Amino acid sequence: MVQGIESRRKHYVQVLASTDEDGRITPVSITWDDGRTFDIDRVLDCRQAASLKVGGTGTRYLVRIGHATTYLFHEDPRWFVEEKILA
Repeated sequence: MVQGIESRRKHYVQVLASTDEDGRITPVSITWDDGRTFDIDRVLDCRQAASLKVGGTGTRYLVRIGHATTYLFHEDPRWFVEEKILA
């Protein structure tokens, strides 16, 4: 376990996404509960996968926001991240 991180939990977030003519969904930004919005700079990977840390399955996006990378899950119709719970 990473020092300082006690655990993680599933945290549903608002996502702005675009859909192309073939039906492919690309997330553009994530809005947190408190209104902070984070633009997604790049989608590095997209595949069907389960969240092994918090449960749930769907499309897993590996996204870059600034200098950080994180997983964003689309559990149709909702989106979630693996929120870090600090110790």
